[in-house]
Amino acid sequence: MSSKHLLNGNFKTQFDPNEVGTNETKYMIRNVSKTGFTAMLWLCGTMLAYGQRIELKDLSAFRNPGNSWSLAENVVADLNGENVLKATKGEGILVNQSSAKKAGSDLFTVNEYGNVAVELDYLTTKGANSGIYLQGNYEIQIDDAWGLRNATSSNNGGIYQRWDDSKPEAEKGFGGVAPRQNASKAPGLWQHIKIVFQAPKFDASGKKTQNAKVISVVLNGVTIHENVELFGATRGAAGAEKATGPLRLQGDHGSVAFRNIVITALSDIPKSDQRGGADPIYIEAASNNMIRSFVDVQPGVRSVHAISVGGPEKTAYSYDLDNGTLLQGWHGDFIDATPMWDGRGNGTSRALGSVTRFTQKPVLAISKLANAQDKWVADTAGTGFRTRGYVLDKQERPAFKYNIYGTTVTDAVKVMENGQGLTREITIDNASKDLYFLLATASNIEEVSKGLYLVDDKSYYIQLADGTAKPVIRDVNGKKEMVVAIGSKLNYTILF
Repeated sequence: MSSKHLLNGNFKTQFDPNEVGTNETKYMIRNVSKTGFTAMLWLCGTMLAYGQRIELKDLSAFRNPGNSWSLAENVVADLNGENVLKATKGEGILVNQSSAKKAGSDLFTVNEYGNVAVELDYLTTKGANSGIYLQGNYEIQIDDAWGLRNATSSNNGGIYQRWDDSKPEAEKGFGGVAPRQNASKAPGLWQHIKIVFQAPKFDASGKKTQNAKVISVVLNGVTIHENVELFGATRGAAGAEKATGPLRLQGDHGSVAFRNIVITALSDIPKSDQRGGADPIYIEAASNNMIRSFVDVQPGVRSVHAISVGGPEKTAYSYDLDNGTLLQGWHGDFIDATPMWDGRGNGTSRALGSVTRFTQKPVLAISKLANAQDKWVADTAGTGFRTRGYVLDKQERPAFKYNIYGTTVTDAVKVMENGQGLTREITIDNASKDLYFLLATASNIEEVSKGLYLVDDKSYYIQLADGTAKPVIRDVNGKKEMVVAIGSKLNYTILF
């Protein structure tokens, strides 16, 4: 049995700018617990019988689809409006439009499955509720759980309750399993889920000999369930438990969209393996905490002078001090420090929650440009860049400082109280009309309402404060860059 170290540290060190680059991080161990660390071994040679990608050029993969279901090439949810989903006709996205006045219907695949792996993207509207029913009977919940600190079995990613009408009202629902952490994203953003399911078994007389089991559920890159035995069908089941059944998508509780649906029948189930190796070292952020480390932005790209900041809102971020770049944000648990502190370590830490990347590489946040179409500065050479560390506010949240182009920049990144994203205020002490800020570099950027932008295939939102200069979205090397003149102050919000 391996152990998991939970560190709830005091990482609130204000450091001298002349010592930037030294590791002044301090911590104290608050709690140490032991838990099994389970890894899934994917036996690809024997596990996969066949895979079906539903192309979504038509609805032929589904049985008698109701009128609420259609296909689209693009969908946009209203971030502020309840259950509002606008769809552009086309193909590639499966859309369900359902409201209280006109409820939609559930959708069942033509094919039926026993042991199965299901992988897909889904997008909810504000306040919407849906679900993925394995074999039509066992529901993995889908709902708008954005910013919720403590998710239940009724929230996004939860294994829904069973139901018994014969019990007292408070006990009718039972047996649900909450996700380990809330890895949910905002309405209108694509979320990715992977489910591995083991079907129940029956003897020749039809008697059940083995319960169904959820082997694993991974939501937005975070494992939220492992090896959960299902002692019966969940509430709203399509019928009696059986050896095979269709995949069912709930369609009567609000508007929702799906895409990239891949269903793989399994001839074998992944084996659990109690692997040896390092005991994982996890850092909690029950209060506002910080840790300095290397951060891998993507394979082969590393920020070597980064700080990660988390707090009780269950939302955190990583910041690159060498460029003034916001690297990533995430919902859920704080930091896995195992790579940094186990043995000799390699200096890196990893986010424990569902990560949203804001950049593919650390790049200067501010450049001096002749105009909004001028080439962005590649590095700090000639800019006079010098990091000045950070200062803490009364709530012990950092505001980062650096010098560039003869001015001092204060970059105050704060987690929103509701945990739904980050606010950012950039202040310049010597305003210049030729200083620009790089808001985003992405595959695509679309303005969905005044000052509100969807970034990188609906990965996150940028919302500019009222009075902000109109940003310029420009084409650079096959990507989109969004830049804006700073003036003396820039305020915006990142929602994810």
